[in-house]
Amino acid sequence: MGQIYIRPLEPHDAERLLELKRRNREFFQPFEPIRDETHFTIDGQRAEIANGAVSAKNDQAYAFGIFLAETDEIIGRIALTGITRGPAQHANVGYFIDQAHNGKGYATKAVELAVQAAFDELGLHCVQAGVMPRNARSARVLTKAGFRHEGLAKRYIKINGAWEDHDLFAITVEDLD
Repeated sequence: MGQIYIRPLEPHDAERLLELKRRNREFFQPFEPIRDETHFTIDGQRAEIANGAVSAKNDQAYAFGIFLAETDEIIGRIALTGITRGPAQHANVGYFIDQAHNGKGYATKAVELAVQAAFDELGLHCVQAGVMPRNARSARVLTKAGFRHEGLAKRYIKINGAWEDHDLFAITVEDLD
């Protein structure tokens, strides 16, 4: 498996992120909300990255590009969202990988890196994820990264126009001891 790294998305990533999303639009659609056509424009990607920077500044969410170390090619995105402070100290993780790079362990490594950042840099206690039951590959990514299955949330998130059930997974800082 080749090596990857994650880093916060920056304005100069917009064009390459747009190419990635356009190239994978049909592949990603069954697992994503329906997106407005403006999402698939350079202005849409610039706005998404700018909104991500504001969310990070406000400690609400952190979006990272997933890059191949050897070439610096962006092959995906991973984000820690819905950050809750106070007694909860948790976030949700969501991710996607270019179809051409699926099955190479990159998603698992990206999840591990995001969890490490959540615990070590952000001081969070728990990272959670929801996966549609039919998305076995994503569930496998999470279990390989150390997440445990915690239950099923019925009609949890509207994906591709329909309210979808999601298997819920979580990992806490103690799980890494």
